Amino acid sequence: MSCKKLISFTFQKLSKRRFHDTPQTSSIYWRDLVEKELKSGNIEEKNESVCIYRVPPNMLNVEPKAYIPNNISIGPYHYGSKHLQEMESLKDKFFHRLFDPKGANGTKLEEACKFLEEEEINARSCYKGEIKLSRDEFLKMMLVDGSFIIQLLRDLSDNNFQHVPSLSRWMLPTIRRELIMLENQLPMFVLTKLFELTYKMNSPQPQMSFCNHAFKFFYQLLQSQSQKAPECQKDNKFKYEHVLDFLRYNIRPKLIGEERRGCQSEMIHSITELKEGGVKIKACEDRELLDISFGKKWGIMIKELSMPPVYIGDHRGTVFRNIVAFEKCHKRCNPDMTTYMFFLNGLINSADDVSVLHYKGIFHHSLGSDEHVAELINNIAKEIVPDMNESYLYKVVNEANEYLTCWRSRFRASIVHNYLTSWAVGLSTLGALLVLYFTFIQAVCGFADAYAKLEKAKFSSWVRGLLIIPFEYPSHSTLFHDDSKDPDHGSA
Repeated sequence: MSCKKLISFTFQKLSKRRFHDTPQTSSIYWRDLVEKELKSGNIEEKNESVCIYRVPPNMLNVEPKAYIPNNISIGPYHYGSKHLQEMESLKDKFFHRLFDPKGANGTKLEEACKFLEEEEINARSCYKGEIKLSRDEFLKMMLVDGSFIIQLLRDLSDNNFQHVPSLSRWMLPTIRRELIMLENQLPMFVLTKLFELTYKMNSPQPQMSFCNHAFKFFYQLLQSQSQKAPECQKDNKFKYEHVLDFLRYNIRPKLIGEERRGCQSEMIHSITELKEGGVKIKACEDRELLDISFGKKWGIMIKELSMPPVYIGDHRGTVFRNIVAFEKCHKRCNPDMTTYMFFLNGLINSADDVSVLHYKGIFHHSLGSDEHVAELINNIAKEIVPDMNESYLYKVVNEANEYLTCWRSRFRASIVHNYLTSWAVGLSTLGALLVLYFTFIQAVCGFADAYAKLEKAKFSSWVRGLLIIPFEYPSHSTLFHDDSKDPDHGSA
């Protein structure tokens, strides 16, 4: 067979062969697989009770310590982790104290177990993804972890939320920080039910609700130790998914209302640029964390940016990051904390911006340096895409940026940026202005002196002319005129 015929025969065989040489019967098989995956996806999509999520990998890679517990596990996501086993004995002790057979709640254990058995499916449906724990493991985990949180809050309430006698001083801040993590949450309905079942009957003090206990404990993550926590804003119409969601709800913006959100055109300018443009910065301690306003001061001449104080430490980054992660995963909440963090990210471009906010009483931190604070704020916004169409700060940002574009603000910013950037440059500029001022005064005085001399000379010549011209005497030749030489003399 010639070479051309061989090539032609091979090409004909290849053209008759089916794609990837797959039999026709396989098309039915892969269609069945697609339909099964589609059905399973629809079932998961219809589950609207999911409210506890694993942190997305892109956010987790930026700062893993802010999302993954290092001491205590709550819930199924980190259940059984080897590095968290030391705290299991502590949780068991708190569980035994809450349901002590000799105590007031000794008879409540059976009722608590029955409740959890009835609500197992609802509790499992709150978690995103498959929970591989058996029924017994899951129910025991929910009971022990929930009892630990309830007993911890009761001990704190008995000691004015300052300390727990059975815990060392370093342990309580660590537990508080890790109990607020998104992956360390229990459904809110489980915690509230266990709290109500173990109600203290003979307590001399009035009993607070679980929400009040939780708010007083976790709000300390957002304030200084000397500051008094405000009253929690409990709304019976609003369903709190878990403790993290409850804390987020209580620091949400209240000045503009839930319905007023709009499109934010761009990021806000930095604090340095706002100050150069003439914007005054003011701290408002009577507002919630996310309540920010931008308005007029002293008429129309000066604008003012008002912000509540922010207390930032190592654990504050954990709170902010986990609320942002929850807003990114949960579709049924407004991204207000995300908007707030991007607002701070726009305000802070350097340590100098942090210094200004610290001087104004807005930023209080314990991180050692302003550079660390700037790095923390800027890193929270990494790997996150803000939703500019749902910004509750759209008016603040748009009005502030618009003010910086007016001629008066741009002129002032140009003067400040070029001639008043520091005290040394400011003194040099002031010295130059004084030299220019005195030179101008000297020139004006010299001109005035020369002008006065010129006017005096003109006045003297005018007076001289006024005195001499009307009394002008005849010449000597005229006074002694010889009449004999006059031609008309003889005729006379």
